[in-house]
Amino acid sequence: MTVVLSMKHQPFRGLGAILFKEFISVWRDPMTLFFMFFPPLIEMIAFGYALDNDVKHMAMVVLNEDRTVESRQLVEKFVNTETFRVVGEVRNVDELASQIRKGRAYCGLEIPPHFTRDVRAGYPAQVQLLIDGSNSTTALQALNTAVAVALTQSLQTLMRETARRSPPIEVRPQMLYNPTMRSPNFFVPGVIGVVLQIGTTFATAMAVVRERERGTLEQLLVSPLSRWGLMLGKLVPYLCIGMMMALLLYGIMRFVFAVPIAGSLLALVVSTFVYVFALLSLGLLVATKAENQMQALQMSMTFILPSVFFSGFIFPRETMPWIFYAIGTLIPTTYFIALSRAIILRGAHFFEYWPNLAILCVMAVALFCICALRFRRKIG
Repeated sequence: MTVVLSMKHQPFRGLGAILFKEFISVWRDPMTLFFMFFPPLIEMIAFGYALDNDVKHMAMVVLNEDRTVESRQLVEKFVNTETFRVVGEVRNVDELASQIRKGRAYCGLEIPPHFTRDVRAGYPAQVQLLIDGSNSTTALQALNTAVAVALTQSLQTLMRETARRSPPIEVRPQMLYNPTMRSPNFFVPGVIGVVLQIGTTFATAMAVVRERERGTLEQLLVSPLSRWGLMLGKLVPYLCIGMMMALLLYGIMRFVFAVPIAGSLLALVVSTFVYVFALLSLGLLVATKAENQMQALQMSMTFILPSVFFSGFIFPRETMPWIFYAIGTLIPTTYFIALSRAIILRGAHFFEYWPNLAILCVMAVALFCICALRFRRKIG
């Protein structure tokens, strides 16, 4: 009776001992450290370079039936945007379409025979741009650039003919927070959130399941340890490793991808700490359901795809159907990506991002409590 009362008054009894044991176990398991650090680093670098919406030097073929100075200047204007590069010239429309169909070019520019004559006579000179729409990203970039080139050329011609010095309406946009529109500035903070989830959730799930398979988990249960102390002791070593990994990823973000950190470093570290704690708690929750390492791997992977597609990492959540938007609200990655972009890109202050941080804190505590209670009910 005295022991039971003592356990109730000491919910984290034996925490120091289990921490000492877990740190030694992690240090003696180089394979776990390898899988926590190496794959996330590779994924960070691969995603950081691969996820890029800045389409440059798109292959274009030209059918120039006019062959005048003006028509060649028009082709040069397309090339000077750095969106297009001429990979060849064709002799007819069928060959133009064939080059696009074979995948040798993303678009084809057709300049009709009387292009220069129509321009000089004041008639609308029609130029056709055939775009491969099988890739929507490159197609949209090609369309927007072509429309911008045509509009600029038309305005310059009209201003020369009317002797105006400036257009009647001028828009002066100012791009805030990412003035150069660099894709890494947008994607890399989100990549860190996804990569941390891959590295930490699986590690904690495997740590508990491995103990169950080896039979050492039952030995811990009969020792004078509280369930809360056991769970926290399992979590803290991987929390330290996760924070080391996060700092390494932020270093890669800053010095490899040249993403500036506009906000507070302390706020970023605190947000990352809460996020990693939530991910590790999620891994412990997986461990309370999984019976072996294969199940732990499969259950951990089920959280990866929703975090990639429904968290706002790539696609804006506001455009999603309500069911997928609702799924995104249940994922910790959603709030961490919003936090990291607010702090890193926009330099937001505490009162501007605190709702996301508060939700992430509630999620972290709730997940830890749920997994500890489930572990006690299932095994205790």
